[in-house]
This record gives sequence, C-alpha cells and structure tokens, in this order.
Amino acid sequence: MKIDSIMSATDIPGLSIAVINDNEIVYHRVFGVINTETDIPVSEKTIFEGASLSKPIFAYFVMKMVEQKVIDLDKPLYKYLEHPNMSEHSREEYKFITARMVLSHRTGFPNHANEEKITLAFPPGTDFLYSGEAFQYLAKVICKLKGIDIEGDLNSLFRTEVTEQLNMPHSTFVWNNYLATHKANGHEENNQPTNNSPGNGNWNGKTFSSYSSLHSESSEYANFLIALLKQTGLERDSFVEMFTEHTHFKDSNPLKQQIGQTGWGLGITQKKTEYGTMHMHTGNNHDFQSYMMILPEKDFGIVFFTNSGKAIPFIQGLNSVIGPVF
Repeated sequence: MKIDSIMSATDIPGLSIAVINDNEIVYHRVFGVINTETDIPVSEKTIFEGASLSKPIFAYFVMKMVEQKVIDLDKPLYKYLEHPNMSEHSREEYKFITARMVLSHRTGFPNHANEEKITLAFPPGTDFLYSGEAFQYLAKVICKLKGIDIEGDLNSLFRTEVTEQLNMPHSTFVWNNYLATHKANGHEENNQPTNNSPGNGNWNGKTFSSYSSLHSESSEYANFLIALLKQTGLERDSFVEMFTEHTHFKDSNPLKQQIGQTGWGLGITQKKTEYGTMHMHTGNNHDFQSYMMILPEKDFGIVFFTNSGKAIPFIQGLNSVIGPVF
C-alpha cells in the first residue's frame, strides 16, 4: 500500500493503521517511532491518543444506556441533572437540550467553555455547532443516573459495556499502567516529542473525557468499526439512529464546502460518495491526530492513529493510493 512512502513524504513519526474489507480486518500495520529522540519503534502494542475518535464510540455507549432505559434520547437533560454553569441569558433556553442534540452537535454549546459561563450560540436544535463541552455534560448526566463517578467508575462501566464486548482490551478513557508502558509520545509541528503522561495540559488522567481522552490503536478501534458495519452489540433501531442524518448542514457550512460532509448522525458525520454514504470522524489533540471512516454499503472501513499533527497530508496521500477515503 506504499504507507511507508506516504509517511516519509508527510514526515509523520509514527502510525498505526487498519483497513477493513468484507467486515474483516484485512490489513493492520504499524510504522515509524514512538519518539523521535529515542527512535524506539512503534509496535502493535503501542497506544495512541484517539482525540475526537472518542465521540463515535461514546455515542455507541450512550445508545447502550438508551436501550437499558437509563436515559431517554429526547428527554431534556436538565431534568436528569441541571447544568451548573449556564449564563443568565441561556438558563431557560438550555432546558430544551436532549441527548440526541448533544450527539448530533445541535445544543449551541461551545466546543470548550474552559469553566466560563456558557451562553448558547443559538436555540437548541436549530443549528450546528461542534461541541465537546456538550458531550461532557451528557457524560455527567449518565454518571448521575448510574450513581457513579466520572473519575474511574464511568470508564469501568464503559469497558464492561463496550470494550470488553468488542475485543478492545487496552482501549481506555483514563490512565492506567498499560498506557504508562505502551503509550507513544505526541510530536509538535517540528517533530519534537511531547510528554506522553497526564498533567501535560488539561487532562489529569483520571477524568473520563467523553469527547477526547480515548486511548487506543488501529486494530482495536477497527473492531468497533466492524461492530458498526455488522450492526452488532446494539439493537437495529439504535444503529438506524446513529446513521440517520439528524443535523443537515446549510450550504454555507465550511465542512460542507471544504469536505463535502452533508450533516451529522449520532456521534458520526456523513458524506455522500459514489460508493454510498461515508460515516466518518477525525481526531485532533494537536500532537496526536487520528481518523476513521466506514462505508456500510461496501462493508469497508479504515482507521489510523498518528503521534503527530499531520493527519490531513497523510489522508491526501492515502487518497492517491487507494482512492477517496475522506
């Protein structure tokens, strides 16, 4: 597949990539180094930050909670747990926000509030605004409903309901001993390695950040994509909800203009292609970037993790080798 030549051309330090065809992993390889200073090679055990690839698998987990009647997709979240940091201007309007709106980015929440008072950008349900902040509010609602803590307990529930079922033994939203031994270093724009342990930034390693703290690698995450393709682990109606376009982009939306995305389902964005509807998501923690997509009509998917901020040039290289994947 000429992956090594694409990596060389894009100057990516390390990579884990998996390709799915006929609902099976047909290609899984690792390349490069975990740290440009030590030159320790990436192995099949190396773990990367998934960044926003957290959101699709968290949405899958939320649908588990819906099926178990822990939470209703369309019940206002404030009835479960009032948000403590809404501005006076938005205190009444936010009461219309539901889990469905969170997962399809229609809440009006900012991407990150940074502990400041939240003022909604628009009435809930009327427009699109990508928001990790809203995902974390939903995670806290589930914690309240299950009587658990967002530091540790929620990850344990997630592992029981999702990763243990999908053969993803080392995928986690919180820090553990396996990550301490096997996590790659991220890299800045000049390929200088960054700290790979908690405390370097806002994440303390203990908090389940539903929008960004998933750690995984391509073969494990590919098992999640296979579950989406084969529609296993959830009821059929739940997959219909996940794949349905709940948010339809306006023609002026930059994602529609630049990439061709048409809207957002529950946790995953959509794009119409000659091969059917592509369901996709990017991940960007700056020094780690990642990407996933599936084409259900073709039983095809791809996922990769990098320890750098150069995913887009890599995708462009893939496009030239195996056809459009983004």
